[in-house]
Amino acid sequence: MLAVGDKAPEYLGKDEAGNEWRVSDFAGKRLVVYFYPKDSTPGCTAEACSLRDALSDLVAAGYAVVGVSADSEASHMRFKTKQQLNFPLIADTEKRLIKQFGAWGEKKMAGRVYDGILRTTFVISPDGIIERVITKVDTKNAATQILQG
Repeated sequence: MLAVGDKAPEYLGKDEAGNEWRVSDFAGKRLVVYFYPKDSTPGCTAEACSLRDALSDLVAAGYAVVGVSADSEASHMRFKTKQQLNFPLIADTEKRLIKQFGAWGEKKMAGRVYDGILRTTFVISPDGIIERVITKVDTKNAATQILQG
C-alpha cells in the first residue's frame, strides 16, 4: 500500500461519464481519493453520502474528492444519479489504480476469505504527495474523519 510521503500516481482513470482525470487536474487542492468496494451497497452508500453532504465544507477547507471502485461507468452513473453525488467516480474495472495504491487485498466476511477492494482513503497534497492514509474508515462519518485529520 502506498504510504505517507509517497508520490501518488498521476493518472487516475475515467469517471462515470468517460472523462479522464489526473492528480494534476486538482492542482492547488488536497485531493481525497477514496477506494470503496461496490456501488449501491449500504456501507459504500453511507460513505458516498457523507462526502456528498459535506462537500461544501471539504471544498472550503481546500479539498476535492474522487471515489474509485472496480464498478463500470454505467454502474457509477446509476449510483451517482440515484444518490445525487457531486464528485467524480472512477471506473477502475481492471483494478489498475486500485492495485497501484495498494487498496486490493485479502478480506474476510462471514467466515469467507477472498480478495477485494480494501476500503481506504488517501489524502494527497497539492504537490501530489500522500499526506494521510485512512484505513479504518467510518463510513457514516467519512467527511468528518478527513476534516478532523
